[in-house]
Amino acid sequence: MVFKMFGAEQSPPADITVNDGDLITVGGLSLKVIHTPGHSPGGMSLYTKGYVFTGDTLFVEAVGRTDLPGGSWPVMHRSITERLCTLPDDTKVLPGHNYGRMPTSTIGHEKMYNPYIR
Repeated sequence: MVFKMFGAEQSPPADITVNDGDLITVGGLSLKVIHTPGHSPGGMSLYTKGYVFTGDTLFVEAVGRTDLPGGSWPVMHRSITERLCTLPDDTKVLPGHNYGRMPTSTIGHEKMYNPYIR
């Protein structure tokens, strides 16, 4: 649906799919899949000790859009508060875009200063 909005062709099907809790290993690094829908139904974040790649779900002191097809603010809010905010406070947040006043943050910082999740 979104592709049609922008006049783009749809991506080819995925080679593999992942589920919540799966591990993706790249070289010596293992990343745990955390299902974080809301921005999109299949949204996910990737966690390794000390770091979480949050994509378009959680930005520095902000959150991603939910107005595209399949997006949902209540679902995304749950993903952030019940999935991401339960990670250790010192976990470095690596968002999909640098929209904030700094490029990265921590879960503890977001719990204190992100107006969408306080």
